[in-house]
Amino acid sequence: MHESVSPLMLEFLTWVSTRRRTYTEAMEAWQTSCPRHTIWEDALIDGLIQVKTNAPQHEAEVTLTPRGEAILDGNTQDREEFPAKSRLIA
Repeated sequence: MHESVSPLMLEFLTWVSTRRRTYTEAMEAWQTSCPRHTIWEDALIDGLIQVKTNAPQHEAEVTLTPRGEAILDGNTQDREEFPAKSRLIA
């Protein structure tokens, strides 16, 4: 799957995938009042993450959806296939 996502969204998806994350932890780390940085809201709307609500809100688990996993996996494969271009220094 080759879907274009922002570097910040990739960072967020990677952060969610690295270990168990609670809703409270995600809110503390990623909630913002800036309308230009709506990563949490965008990920929910786009169906990239889900909040498992079988526990109290502060313990509810945030996980990637299959779509979020596919995007993260696809972008990881792209990075492995195409090494980072050398940076030009002006």
